[in-house]
Order: sequence, then structure tokens, then C-alpha cells
Amino acid sequence: MSTKTSKGWRENKWFRAAIPALLLHCSIGTVYCWSLFSGDIGKHIGFDKSAIEWAFSLAIFFLGMSAAFLGNVVEKNIHKSSLIATICFAVGMVGTGGFIYYGSMNPGSPIALIGIYLCYGVIMGIGLGTGYLSPVKTLMLWFSDRKGLATGLAVAGFGAAKAIASPIMEWMTNPDDVSTIYRMFWILGAIYFVMMFVGHLLLKKPADWKEPQSKEEKNSIMSVIKTRKITNYIGIWLMFYINITCGLALISQEKMIVKCIGLGTSAGVISTISAIFNAGGRLGFSAWGDKLKDRNTIYKIIFILSIVFTAVVIFTGGIVNGAGNGLLIALVLVLIMVVNAGYGGGFSNVPTLLSDHYGMGSISAIHGITLSAWAFAGLTGNQLASWIVSNFGTTVEVDGYMVNPVGYQTVLYVTIVLYAVAMLGSMLLVNKTTNSGPASSVDH
Repeated sequence: MSTKTSKGWRENKWFRAAIPALLLHCSIGTVYCWSLFSGDIGKHIGFDKSAIEWAFSLAIFFLGMSAAFLGNVVEKNIHKSSLIATICFAVGMVGTGGFIYYGSMNPGSPIALIGIYLCYGVIMGIGLGTGYLSPVKTLMLWFSDRKGLATGLAVAGFGAAKAIASPIMEWMTNPDDVSTIYRMFWILGAIYFVMMFVGHLLLKKPADWKEPQSKEEKNSIMSVIKTRKITNYIGIWLMFYINITCGLALISQEKMIVKCIGLGTSAGVISTISAIFNAGGRLGFSAWGDKLKDRNTIYKIIFILSIVFTAVVIFTGGIVNGAGNGLLIALVLVLIMVVNAGYGGGFSNVPTLLSDHYGMGSISAIHGITLSAWAFAGLTGNQLASWIVSNFGTTVEVDGYMVNPVGYQTVLYVTIVLYAVAMLGSMLLVNKTTNSGPASSVDH
């Protein structure tokens, strides 16, 4: 290889930013596949599905909190943070498989459940947070003229991971054979380690980007946030939190809602399609944001679409009356796709929105703190929907499935109110700015 070719490869934005970002995010995004086998895991180790589901909630909580507390580590050294992500995620996957094995040998053992919480929830959660953050600033530096498209590409990988991994995981496992489940965790843990380690090795900031070094150049996070009214940041955090909470409330119950409208046999296909919309929203909304003067407009669009289609399903009683009614079925499916796309778009636009408001100097740390909204939404979104379904309506049979249409319809009354609050926050609290951002950047 010639020196010129070698240098070109070493300074290529696709090899140094886009590809490693996809390798990292397509790996860690498989955390969303937990619901595929959580019920089977509970059956084999002697615990209710609701107890097993807490592993996912803990993973999302520690994702957000590790991002918040380790944002400065990512800021200082992306190689250290991406290596932490690689090790934690792979160890968490393998450890989860190990405790599933232990639980199958000792049904009802609290050690198995606590071990799964520790591995899938805490250790993998730390890997998720650092892995999610590590490539984002690097992408925005390499693709300074299309920051939204670049971050959308990586975050789309996180969203698409479920659509890619779900059929592979289902092919690898037999619900009645627990050995196929824990072996799947071991095998994929090794595969994801290799993928993420390659991404770790490739990831590199542009050579001409110089990180602020002195205290004068690099202010504290709070001082950077206070360069604008504090209500501006509160507005960004609040609308991000609400969008995730509402998205999780609906997405976590998606399969049951599909069964309520008589499409239970197609639930798997619809889940895959909704995952594609989730990934498409991450890429499409962020690329769209690059073309707008004020990137906050994207959030207003997301909230308006979510409010309109939620209202339509509420007024038509779509979930309750949908079985056998083609129009209502279509409306419910459109709502599911719109919420998935908006959920994804909210993720991909937040780092670029933050950079527009607060600059690139401390973006990883500020983005990390903002991801604490994801942590709290991970605890509230799923649990909110579950509580509503448990306390409203009654279980009925629809095409052989026992479901609670009134309960799921009631979830929409709560989410539409929350979307309205987020819309007000976007309009009244978040200041207008240009998407070129106030900080210096490099153009490649």
C-alpha cells in the first residue's frame, strides 16, 4: 500500500467515523431485543415475565446514567470510552447467558435473577451509555456540513439493530430449550465483542480538531449550559424525556396492541416494520433537520404528528373497535409507525440540537448529561403503560388472544397529554438558533 493510499484511508471520514459508529451502535442496539425472549427466560429460571423485564429497564437506566457521569471520559478520550463500551457490553452479554444457565439448573434462585440484573442491567447498561456516546461527537466533526445526517446514520444503526438481530436470535433459539438461549448470549457476546473492538480501533477524530485544554478554553458543563437561559436546557431535556417516555409506553405494548386489533398472527412482521420506521426516523428526521434554520422545528413536527394521530385513534376508539375494521386497523398501524419514527428522530436530533445551542467543545459531556432523560424514561415509560393496563379495562379474547383493549386505549389519553406538554416546552422554553452552531468545527 502506498503512503498516499495509507494516509487517505487513515483520514477517511467513512472509515474513521461512519463505519465504526455503525459497528458500535448496531451491536449495542440489540438491547431492545430483550422482550423477544424475556418470557421464555422467566419460565426456565422460575420467575414471572414482569420480574425479568426489569433487566431491560435497568439497562436503559444505567445507559443514561453512565452517559451522564462518563460524558467527560468520552470527551477526553474516545478510545478509552469505546474500549470500556466494548468490554462491558460483551461481558454483560456473556454473563447474562451464564446466569440464565445457572437459573435453569436452580429454578427460583434469587442469585440467577440478581445476576441477570447485574449483567444485562448494570454492566451492559454502562457499555450502552459509553458506546452510544463515543462516536457521536466524532461523526459531527468529520461531517460538519451534514451533522444531522451523520449522527442520524449512527443512531439509525442503534434503531435498526433490533430489526437485524431479531430474526437471527429467533433462528438461534428454541423457546422450549433453554440451552439454545444461554448459548445464543455466549455466541453473540463474542461476535459483538469483535464488531465493537474493530469499531474501537477505527474510531478517530479529525487530525485538525484540537480539544480545548485550558480552563479558559474549556468551561465547566454548567457554565456552558448557562451561556443561554437555564430554561432553554430544561426545555430540551424535558421534551427529550417526554418523547422517550411516550414512545416506550406505546412501543413496549406494541405487540399486545396489534393483537387487540386482530393482527396477532402478524405481530412479528409488524414489529420488524415498526423497527424500520424507528431507524428511518432517526436518519430521516436528522437529515431533514440539516435543511432547517432552527433544528428545534423537527421536534415540533414530531409532536404535532404524534398528537394528531393519537387523537384520531382516541376519537375513533381504534384499539377498542379495530378488530375486523380495516380503516381503524390502518389508523392504529399508522399511529404505531409515526410514534416509532418520532421516537427515533428525537434521539438522532438531540446531539445536533445541543451543538447548535452550546457548541462542539463539550458536546459529549452535555449530550451525556442529557441522556439522563433516557435513564428516567426507561424506568417510567414501560412501567407507566403496564400500570395503566393493569388498572383500567378488563381482559377479553380477540382472535384467540387474551388482551385488554380498553387498557391500551387508556394509555393514549396519557401520552397525548404528555405530547402536548412537550410541544409547549418546545415552543416556549427552547430558544431559536441556527443549525450551523456557535462553535468552531472542521470541514471534511
